[in-house]
Amino acid sequence: MGILERISEIEAEMARTQKNKATMGHLGLLKARLAKLRRELIEPKGGGGGTGDGFDVAKTGDARIGFVGFPSVGKSTLLSNLAGVYSEVAAYEFTTLTTVPGVIKYKGAKVQLLDLPGIIEGAKDGKGRGKQVIAVARTCGLIFIVLDVLKPLQHKKLIEKELEGFGIRLNKLPPNIGFRKKEKGGINLQTLVPQSELDIDTVRTILNEYKINNADVVLRDDCTADDLVDVVEGNRVFVPCIYLLNKIDQISIEELDIIYKVPHCVPISAHHKWNFDDLLEKMWEYLQLVRIYTKPKGQLPDYTAPVVLKGGRNSVEDFCNKLHRSIMKEFKCALVWGTSVKHQPQKVGRDHVLCDEDVVQVIKK
Repeated sequence: MGILERISEIEAEMARTQKNKATMGHLGLLKARLAKLRRELIEPKGGGGGTGDGFDVAKTGDARIGFVGFPSVGKSTLLSNLAGVYSEVAAYEFTTLTTVPGVIKYKGAKVQLLDLPGIIEGAKDGKGRGKQVIAVARTCGLIFIVLDVLKPLQHKKLIEKELEGFGIRLNKLPPNIGFRKKEKGGINLQTLVPQSELDIDTVRTILNEYKINNADVVLRDDCTADDLVDVVEGNRVFVPCIYLLNKIDQISIEELDIIYKVPHCVPISAHHKWNFDDLLEKMWEYLQLVRIYTKPKGQLPDYTAPVVLKGGRNSVEDFCNKLHRSIMKEFKCALVWGTSVKHQPQKVGRDHVLCDEDVVQVIKK
């Protein structure tokens, strides 16, 4: 029996099973089995990996954004109008067959845009070029899901399901679960808040499926079985995502007002270049990039070429490493002007966290 048949069998059984306290353990077990089968689909056991055929694109710039969507929703038009890159556009489906990269400069940062081929339903089970498309999407710092306004939101559900099946979690934070394997001592569960779904038996069932018999598990939030499976699998990617509703030139103003209220959503028209400024602003907000300006001693700060750091990795040490690896060896302290310090300038150490548009001067030993 192939992996796909086993996956559909388990999904059918999960749909049949009623959700209550008595079946929680059984459902947890099924979820763990499903996750393992999906992983086998993505990374087949043994054997060298096949060639990517033009899918793997070298990373350039400060951030990477992937366009994901069904065929013919306007991804290529959007890319060519945003970045001035020509990606073949036609009125039939599956025009783009490999990844087409483009680069835009926005607020001093270079952002790489990838126009990925359209994915079809069942991509996570290996249909179409979906596998390679989603593998590239895993490496992006932000995903644009391009949807057609006229085709209802079931498209959105299908794409989310495909990405979830590949271990990409959209607009979510990693589950707040402490998980540590150990040599002996059985399974130890600590809950810091009341749990609605997980108890010691369910946790045991899920970990047994992974042949883990000794581990410490700490649940710091009200977590689900899926969260625990994600933590045990450990290969999940948590990516912010913006839904682009394209072709708004074909709907009425009243409908547009309703669409504007949907969270993580930007209505645009790729063909007429409507609402691109709103899209770029939202893109900047979701990428959480931090621009730092350098200041050589005795000179004015260089505002033309900022050093761009990613949010969460924006300490003085990260800034020095981005400039050159050897700077940290001779680092004494840094002078910072900007919103991250009280005094202008202020002496700071290597662990100081910088804010957007700070000016930094590094002082060597």
